[in-house]
Amino acid sequence: MTNLTGLGRTRAEQLAALLEERIRGLAPGDPVGTIDEIRRESGLARATVSEAIRLLRDRGVLAIRPGRGGGLFVADQGPVVRMRHTLLGVREDPSSVADAVELRNHLEELIDVGAARCRTAEDIPRLRARLDAMAAAPSWAEFVRANWALHEEIAALCPNAMARAVYLGTLGHLSTTAPHLRDTDAEAYRARRLRVHVDLVDAIASGDEAAVRAAVARHNTTD
Repeated sequence: MTNLTGLGRTRAEQLAALLEERIRGLAPGDPVGTIDEIRRESGLARATVSEAIRLLRDRGVLAIRPGRGGGLFVADQGPVVRMRHTLLGVREDPSSVADAVELRNHLEELIDVGAARCRTAEDIPRLRARLDAMAAAPSWAEFVRANWALHEEIAALCPNAMARAVYLGTLGHLSTTAPHLRDTDAEAYRARRLRVHVDLVDAIASGDEAAVRAAVARHNTTD
């Protein structure tokens, strides 16, 4: 398996990206292997492999079949998954990062309002844990990585599967870039971005849709 060297991504995210590339050459229902096989091949811890598989399952790429003869199989990739793959396939276009940012910003309110409508009490601690990871990140690259993870967690709460697939496609695209922090006022800028995300999570937790829309507006315009 290719070495995991993706900048700004966890090992689980890097492994998920490698497995997704492999899966693209397979047909729905084809076996992908087992957790133990992937663990031995990658040399990664079982928890890391399990997290990568969870990411792919949540994206509709992998199906998990328990029991004898079970394992990991290529999911039936309906139009939602195919749309996401189309988005991820435009990475070579120089304008695609700007396109992905524009598309994500347009979808942000739909995703976040959907999350606010459907979140449960059990979901909120996970969102706040992602905020804690952003606050504790030792570098800008890790701060951005924690930011993507927070937005993936929020998107998972949105019931609109089509919007969620497109939104996650833009995040998958952006997570492969290497964003740079401005040289001037770096710490203040990072603090402002963290505050924006704290406000967004607070609004989602409250279920106040007006507050969510206001938080999204700040999220998309704060510099």
